[in-house]
Amino acid sequence: MSSLSGVRVLDLSRVFAGPWAGQMLADFGADVVKVERPGRGDDVRQQGPRARDAQGNETKETSSFLAMNRGKRSITLDIAKPAGQELVRALAKDSDIVIENFKTGDLARFGLDYQSLRRVNPRLVYCSISGFGQSGPYSHLPGYDPIFQSMSGLMSVTGQPDGGPGGGPVRVGYSVSDITAGMYAVCAILAALRHRDMVSGEGQYIDLALLDAQVAALSHVAMMYLVSGQQPARLGNVSPITYPWQSFECADGHIVLAVGNDPQFATFCQVLGLPELAADERYRTNPQRVKHREELNPRIAEVLRQRPVADWQQALEAAGVPSGPINGFAEVFADPQIQHRQMQMTLPHASAGQVPQVANPVKFSATPVAYHRGPPVLGEHTREVLQERLGLDASRIDQLHQDGVI
Repeated sequence: MSSLSGVRVLDLSRVFAGPWAGQMLADFGADVVKVERPGRGDDVRQQGPRARDAQGNETKETSSFLAMNRGKRSITLDIAKPAGQELVRALAKDSDIVIENFKTGDLARFGLDYQSLRRVNPRLVYCSISGFGQSGPYSHLPGYDPIFQSMSGLMSVTGQPDGGPGGGPVRVGYSVSDITAGMYAVCAILAALRHRDMVSGEGQYIDLALLDAQVAALSHVAMMYLVSGQQPARLGNVSPITYPWQSFECADGHIVLAVGNDPQFATFCQVLGLPELAADERYRTNPQRVKHREELNPRIAEVLRQRPVADWQQALEAAGVPSGPINGFAEVFADPQIQHRQMQMTLPHASAGQVPQVANPVKFSATPVAYHRGPPVLGEHTREVLQERLGLDASRIDQLHQDGVI
């Protein structure tokens, strides 16, 4: 039995944030039905390298879709058609959760907004994920991850300092705003589900904006500004509040140090063979090290450049000093810790045979994550879901197909 066994999710979302939330709920055991456009499906079915089957032939399945849609059943419905809208309403009638990320007001035109669907199911938890939220001067605007990285302040603190090599704002290397919003969505949905089941007996509406979520995720950095009135500087891999907390060049690559307190710094200095640094009044405490970073940094860098990453890693691990190499994904998935934690796996797939997956990181003691199915091909489960959930017979489903509804 999984944590969310018996919970039904109607996933009307596309691209990253909504599908990521839906996949998380599927990993936890919910029955997630993903509604896609006939013929094309989710936009990310067109984004990223394509998986290959056992014979090496390229399939239609892209890395982006495979990354955030496992565990779901895909059905194709044209919600622009009245018959398609009726099918969505019928599925929502016995669902627990709806996730959607259409532009503000779009689903109201089809009678599929929260106010419309709560009339057929007052227990529905309905989560709308949009770029700017359902209210405010920007609510009508579209947007994608880079926009929210830039507008939230994230890019203002990411990248090398102005005036230096490579200086200027830099985008984080993955769709962090989408994934962050997806995580907030899961938290909010589960909280609303518990309130329904334990308190009110009714569902509720969740309005979640990617911009809001990214600003909230930056809280500890934004608080530096709110407390001081000063814009935090871009410092590359360097922390503005802790030292040494950055990457350093070694003889054959780079290592990242995260020395979090004064005793760790004293131990680090012993490993470097520079115990006198920890005794120096300029460097003895973290605030002093941050203040004198520019004079301390070259001394540490000179020593670290003399030995390979693996040597330093071994010595620092033995001493209990937090550090790590900068891995590419080949190194990530070859790492014995990642392998022990089973963070890579494969799942069956209808066209590719099987596809690789990055596993869910949550380790439940009583209700472990169970992967019920691989990411679906477009419309793979349309007939199955319409028969099982709505009781439609084959002739009715055939007619819906002929009419272009499914």
